Amino acid sequence: MVEFNALNKWYGDFHALKNIDLSIQQGEIVVICGPSGSGKSTLIRCINQLEPFDSGELTVRQQSLPCQFNTPGKVGMVFQHFHLFPHLTVLENLTLSPIRTLKMNKSDAESLAMHYLERVHIAEQAHKYPVQLSGGQQQRVAIARSLCMKPELLLFDEPTSALDPEMINEVLDVMVELASEGITMVCVTHEMGFAKQVADRVIFMDEGQIVESNTPEALFENPQHIRTQTFLNQILTY
Repeated sequence: MVEFNALNKWYGDFHALKNIDLSIQQGEIVVICGPSGSGKSTLIRCINQLEPFDSGELTVRQQSLPCQFNTPGKVGMVFQHFHLFPHLTVLENLTLSPIRTLKMNKSDAESLAMHYLERVHIAEQAHKYPVQLSGGQQQRVAIARSLCMKPELLLFDEPTSALDPEMINEVLDVMVELASEGITMVCVTHEMGFAKQVADRVIFMDEGQIVESNTPEALFENPQHIRTQTFLNQILTY
């Protein structure tokens, strides 16, 4: 599904990604963790071309990047902040891209949107505006909006970090359900309980490099690198 080969990314003199080699298989659930500034978000933003890279190779769905995807919407993304249009209802937020990008008629787009709102357990909010929803509800709307584009690959960039603690679980529960349905997922998060429950693989990044990659059991119970050990000791005892 995704293949990084010696990929590098700079911001001026700052070397944000250093010789990244990484393969993500179709249907795999990958969690990326690491300290702030380690390159996690930059890495996944390269996948959907929100960030250009400077050298190396990156292929997504067997297409070399940078490119224009042949089929729109096959890579979806859920951001830390919800990025919902405040002047549109929940339903209108979900139908905008299917109508404009996938050229669906309004009736079909609304049926699709309601299907995914039900899937994330928020269908009763369809005709409200984002300001009328809690943060957790808004993030579930954002997930449903991504699903309306029928992605084969879904990226999450710290989807719970902007939420109040009591709202985190309602978003994680939806993500756990999605993980059981075969969508390839790459998730940047510090929610280690989620990683233990659903990830096929956990990747630890530091200073723009992939330091360690392993199954959740192996990485959490027997981390091999001192930087991984230090990070996990801090985050798991917090």
